[in-house]
Amino acid sequence: MPLSSVPMLTWAQVGDWLFGVPVRIIVTLALAILARWLLQRLIDQVVTSATSRHAQRLAELPGGGRSLAQAIGLAHERHVQRTRTMGSLLRSIVTVVVATVAILTVMALLEIPLAPLLASAGVGGVALGFGAQSLVKDFLSGIFMIIEDQYGVGDVIDTGEAVGTVENVSLRVTQLRDASGVTWYVRNGEIIRIGNRSQGWSTAMVDIPVAYDEDIERAQRVIREVVETMDQHSPWDEKLLGAPDVVGVESIAGGAVTIRILAKTVAQEHFSVQREIRERVKVAFDREGIRSPVLLPPVPPYGGKAGAS
Repeated sequence: MPLSSVPMLTWAQVGDWLFGVPVRIIVTLALAILARWLLQRLIDQVVTSATSRHAQRLAELPGGGRSLAQAIGLAHERHVQRTRTMGSLLRSIVTVVVATVAILTVMALLEIPLAPLLASAGVGGVALGFGAQSLVKDFLSGIFMIIEDQYGVGDVIDTGEAVGTVENVSLRVTQLRDASGVTWYVRNGEIIRIGNRSQGWSTAMVDIPVAYDEDIERAQRVIREVVETMDQHSPWDEKLLGAPDVVGVESIAGGAVTIRILAKTVAQEHFSVQREIRERVKVAFDREGIRSPVLLPPVPPYGGKAGAS
């Protein structure tokens, strides 16, 4: 090909390109940064507004009392955590979307063919979808877990495979630490059911056995005095969501009458409440002379004498 037939670039064309494409790329990147900033500011305002509206609605609920106030506080705290988590997730999605659109726009300005790239991305996406089904399942389960507020960091949950305190939650795995100190990493997509022991409130159940020939009305009266006193003193007045209820005789067997006590407590405080009730009732029974059941002698086998070999 003769040199005369080769198209020659003029300085005017070079100037048009330099002051055209680069400027448009800079403008595109600036608009992408501005769009990301505006969208994230909008998300922050929505999160703040949703949190304040939720607090106002809870404050306007009818009724009163300590149990309502504590329940409102717990519900608002969990709502704030869930709203902030969703805000963080939305900010990450906005960043990825805006960055992807900006990169594709810049490539188009540089006249890089996008059709082969998009076709390859489509084929790769299909292959990735088939090969990473479990990963997609984990991510979708994690998203719905956060939206539905199934559990959060600090909750004690039962996943079926492990029971422990949640130390970390991501879209793919949940990290637990059980009572033995073992750390469990449970994939969100493998969790079929969740038992959350930390949401709302817990129930303390205490069974107190007394001797069969004791005055049951007197024993119940002493127990009521104990639990009412406990409900009026710190720190138990903050752990109890109401005065414990002496529900009555639960069982009669083996020379013992079992009296049951039920108490609604702050989540995960039922164990300490149960131990305190037992200790106080024991001291009160000793003071009032209320006897515990007497152990019966073992039944001799087949009519033989007790202790005979």
